[in-house]
Amino acid sequence: MTALGLTPILNVSNLADSFAWFAKLGWEKSLEWGDPPNFGGVSSGECQIFLCVNAQGGRGRGDNARTFGPDGDESADRGVWMSLWVANVDALHQRCLKHGLDITWPPTNMPWGVREMHVRHPDGHVLRISQTLSRH
Repeated sequence: MTALGLTPILNVSNLADSFAWFAKLGWEKSLEWGDPPNFGGVSSGECQIFLCVNAQGGRGRGDNARTFGPDGDESADRGVWMSLWVANVDALHQRCLKHGLDITWPPTNMPWGVREMHVRHPDGHVLRISQTLSRH
């Protein structure tokens, strides 16, 4: 098999709220379907994520404040974890702070050669946002 694309589908509790949450990250609504709408999509560059109200996967926010580190819990959230790659983690971190998003891991240089932060969607989906560190 040769995959030609991959689009994750997130189970969300509210489509309009999810569109608004992704807009705070700089993503745009790309698709809305149903009457009333119960399926949609958001996009950024060549990447797209589908959003499905109350179906197609699980969701659920844990009680954890951190997803990594000594006080973190990687298994508390019941939503999807996704790894997203950007050019500048710190700029996106500032955008997340400005919009009051739930940052569960601050920008950190990780031993596997990336600078990474985590931000959590209200339905418990965690976005691992990374940039590759220069190797000198």
